[in-house]
Amino acid sequence: MAALAGRVSVLLALAFVCPACTSLATGPDWTGGGLETIGPARAAEREAVEERERQRLARLPTRIGARHILVMHQRSQQRPEDVNRTREEAKKKAQECLRALRSGAAWESVVTECSDEPGAAERGGDLGQFERGAMVKSFSDAAFELQINEISEVVETAYGFHIIQRTE
Repeated sequence: MAALAGRVSVLLALAFVCPACTSLATGPDWTGGGLETIGPARAAEREAVEERERQRLARLPTRIGARHILVMHQRSQQRPEDVNRTREEAKKKAQECLRALRSGAAWESVVTECSDEPGAAERGGDLGQFERGAMVKSFSDAAFELQINEISEVVETAYGFHIIQRTE
């Protein structure tokens, strides 16, 4: 019984010294109204962001055509055995290839010189048509944001560094 009385007196002392500490749901005025006010506001904000993203995605096509150049490194998934450059070296090479394209180099010659994807040179890096979500998310997101014939910045995935051009 004495232990319970001791706990009660500690709680009463805490309430007297720090009244704001006794209520998480309705904190003092200077906190912005506590969880009763902030919780619904944050939920509404999150819903608004999600709705804007849904609307943005609805404006984008559901199927596109693209081609890409893939520069792989030692830790790339499904890399050929002869690829042994570091991640930093691969990124630098991809950036150099992108600069060459932006300076007017022919896509086919850059694919032949830069792409580590087996068969890429023969296909010109062409991936054909694909739907949103068929590719790795970061690749798909970048590809679907492009206009027809636009070339992306360097995009990193688990497979390496890509340069993507939307073809249709």
